[in-house]
Amino acid sequence: MHTAILTFEGYNELDSLIALGILNRVKEPGWRVSIASPTPRVTSMNGVTIDAAIGLDEACTADAVIVGSGSRTREVVEDLTIMSVLRGLDPARQLLAAQCSGTLILAKLGLLNDIPACTDLTTKPWVIAAGVTVLNQPFYARGTLATAGGCLAATYLATWTIAQLHSLDAAKTAMHYVAPVGEKDEYVDRALRNVTPYLDPALTSSLPR
Repeated sequence: MHTAILTFEGYNELDSLIALGILNRVKEPGWRVSIASPTPRVTSMNGVTIDAAIGLDEACTADAVIVGSGSRTREVVEDLTIMSVLRGLDPARQLLAAQCSGTLILAKLGLLNDIPACTDLTTKPWVIAAGVTVLNQPFYARGTLATAGGCLAATYLATWTIAQLHSLDAAKTAMHYVAPVGEKDEYVDRALRNVTPYLDPALTSSLPR
């Protein structure tokens, strides 16, 4: 299973790299997580430069795609070349998730029609202007589409993605690993409270009622 994290110039490190770190806690044959960018290297809003593992074309073939956010997302949605490639994203054959201003990209691609979404407070008016209802909560999903608002809500996107592609137990284990010592159960429980209402009931049947 391959997850691509779309990461653009001016990216937010918390959004792309928290998801990357949690998703890579799954140690299974064939499990792969890649930073995907339109250029070989991108620099964050705080000056952290990273190499892309794959391009946007390959990202569009991944089993799951997380659209990261950043300070230049409004430039991204005005870039006809980038948006043309991203029209290859398809919720009928892959999981699609967006973090903060990444929600604006999904909205501009027409993937959030009639679906409410989550985003950060700065991006909220732009997403509303794109015709999407914005929820006052950190995470929401419907079917194969998920959105999150607030940098640390990246933990919920990672939990949702692992649960969908692998198992809920794997998601709990990954979150337990990264959670602060002495607060691990609390962090895992919070992630489950936010994510499990939007999972297939078959995935959550083993949870205590």
